[in-house]
Amino acid sequence: MNELSGRIKEIKKSKSISLVKVQVEELLFSAIVIDTPETAPYLKINNPVKVVFKETEVVIALEKHLPISLQNRMEGKINAIDKDELLCRLTIETNVGIITSIITANAVNQLNLKEGQRICAMVKTNEIMLYHD
Repeated sequence: MNELSGRIKEIKKSKSISLVKVQVEELLFSAIVIDTPETAPYLKINNPVKVVFKETEVVIALEKHLPISLQNRMEGKINAIDKDELLCRLTIETNVGIITSIITANAVNQLNLKEGQRICAMVKTNEIMLYHD
């Protein structure tokens, strides 16, 4: 799991669901939470939370400004590629911390990914989980 520390900056709710914006360093992450400030006491502006997402949910692109719906985008550099026959684990240094991505070996080959290469790592809003201590 990838885990980054941040603070809640904005909460929009609709019925029993909230769209929560979390500031992690200079990036603003979006997360869908099946809770509201009334049902989850940790959902308060400025509360510290952990932004958590699976390695398998990190999408890799060669550039940041693609016209797609993914909201959570982190520019970074590939520090390491642990390549296996079917899957590869990428260790990526971003300006919000080190994250990992697990993608297919075929995708690594198609994108011609190399250590030291600049990329954009992206995560869908509904794949971000929040937790608090």
